[in-house]
Amino acid sequence: MEVNDLRTSLELLKKMEGQLVETDIEVDPAAELAGVYRHVGAGGTVMRPTKIDGPAMLFHNIKNHKDAKVLIGLLASRERVAALLGCKKGELGKLLCDAALHPVEPVVSDRKAPCQEVIHRVTDEDFDLFKLIPAPTNTPVDAGPYITMGMCYATHPDTGLSDVTIHRMCIQSKDELSIFLQPGSRHIGAMAERATELNKPLPISISIGVDPAIEVGSCFEPPTTPLGYNELSIAGAIRKAPVELTPCISIKENAIANAEYVIEGEIQPGVKVIEDQNTHTGYAMPEFPGYNGAASHECWLIKVKEVTHRKNPIMQTVIGPSEEHVNLAGIPTEASIFNMINKALPGKVTNVYAHPSGGGKYMAILQCKKTVHTDEGKQKQAALLAFSAFPELKHVILVDEDVDIFDTRDVLWAMNTRFQGDKDIITIPGVRCHPLDPSSDPEYSTSIQDRGISCKTIFDCTVPFALKNKFVRAKFMDVDTEKWKEFI
Repeated sequence: MEVNDLRTSLELLKKMEGQLVETDIEVDPAAELAGVYRHVGAGGTVMRPTKIDGPAMLFHNIKNHKDAKVLIGLLASRERVAALLGCKKGELGKLLCDAALHPVEPVVSDRKAPCQEVIHRVTDEDFDLFKLIPAPTNTPVDAGPYITMGMCYATHPDTGLSDVTIHRMCIQSKDELSIFLQPGSRHIGAMAERATELNKPLPISISIGVDPAIEVGSCFEPPTTPLGYNELSIAGAIRKAPVELTPCISIKENAIANAEYVIEGEIQPGVKVIEDQNTHTGYAMPEFPGYNGAASHECWLIKVKEVTHRKNPIMQTVIGPSEEHVNLAGIPTEASIFNMINKALPGKVTNVYAHPSGGGKYMAILQCKKTVHTDEGKQKQAALLAFSAFPELKHVILVDEDVDIFDTRDVLWAMNTRFQGDKDIITIPGVRCHPLDPSSDPEYSTSIQDRGISCKTIFDCTVPFALKNKFVRAKFMDVDTEKWKEFI
């Protein structure tokens, strides 16, 4: 069936066995909802045991939020992501790579948008974000209720070019949000900095509960999608139809027309917020490496002008350190790496996997193919290109084409039978990586000069070309799988 928004996504999952569970039991969005899903769903890197491929979960009865629902875990399994994007799960990176190379730009529609069925204005006497948005907290020490799956859409004050990205946003008051914009990492941060130089607010729309193709596509980063590249065009390429936008009501900006919720507001020029100013816990929320992120004192402030939503809206959220975040971040990472390498070394890397243990950012496994003696060494070139394609990457593992990169046991088999530590490790110390890695800190090692600097490492688990005939895996008889299909 055709998928073009969150509701059609859920209809598809209902047709797939074991991919969606629903409950009418009342749940408190303050930590309880995430606590429940930890036992039911895809889990993450903390408080194990948890399942890796559990179902998505839809809560119909949200405490203090009549008529609203909350969805979690939609993208927490590669199988679900593949079904929702219409491809095989091993080909997701290649699908995203092709979509990024053949973008279909969004269009602004003049039809009445589903996201504006219900309108709440900041001038309304009862306007209160805490009551309007059933935003969960992931843990009891979160800074506050977080919007973790908001598609932030804004336009550069100089160029007029628009972009969509995902940022963590915390409800701070009845009409204010904090937004964490990591310096130099995302396009909207650059837009906010330029607007501040001009002493102007930056209009921003935040669309929640949208087509999964938009959610995954919005997680691309430079250099694959440089400043001025609108990631909504990636979703358009995946769906072979442009993403439909609608003009906002209270600000001069557009929003995603079929979203469940839209928050309209303005990033205030030069105004910074302490993220945990209401709770003073010292923490923001669980981040993708599996640790509680520290509350920032440098968040930007969004003054909200209006909230619109569909009737009986569905709030979509994600647990920070989870398979869902891995897929959101990791599949675009795979696409970016595959794109960069294929341009320079066509056909030499057959697939890429951004491994879950690295949160989709820290570790990539490259499946390399050596066909002639001059291919020897190109696998290491491919690793260097991977670091260029995705600067936050820390570790690259290289394996041969006969190794299943999506099976960690097979990758470790290659490491144990085709790898010698004194010969096959290449280290590149002193390179900027990711500040959320707790080991990338001067306290951890005197070799680290500044927070966020790491030693990037290549683990070459490929067989030297001259020895390939000595490393042939055991071959088994090809059988008629149709004859045995009820057992296979």
